[in-house]
Amino acid sequence: MTITIYHNPDCGTSRNVLSIIRAAGYDPVVKLYIDTGWTKAKLSKMFAAAEITPRQALRISKSPAKELGLTDPSVSDKELLKAMLAHPVLVNRPFVQTGFGTKLCRPAEIVLDLLENNPQSTVYSETGDVILEVEAETTGLWSDLDS
Repeated sequence: MTITIYHNPDCGTSRNVLSIIRAAGYDPVVKLYIDTGWTKAKLSKMFAAAEITPRQALRISKSPAKELGLTDPSVSDKELLKAMLAHPVLVNRPFVQTGFGTKLCRPAEIVLDLLENNPQSTVYSETGDVILEVEAETTGLWSDLDS
């Protein structure tokens, strides 16, 4: 299965989603959209596939959205899309695409809906915090001792 993550390595949630994908055994295609930017067609298709609007994909924190006046509800989706093309950081992240669909993976656990295989063990962030806890399955060891 091909997995593509639109990734910003400066974003903790994006790094966490990438860790979950890799812990599940996948080697995703990583698109560094901050460096490459977006095309209108790509953003439009991605938002449609994820069933969200540009407003829903707008990153407000740690972006110039407020300074650009984009948080005003009267700003149209067309204007938001134009701003996102000029300032890729305005697009919330990460977006993940697989054969199961496209989603904005915030919180990080949403990515599990797009994976055929889940991680088999707990996934930790680079700071040691639990990103995704996976409970161990019972092995039948105790039932063997009863006989």
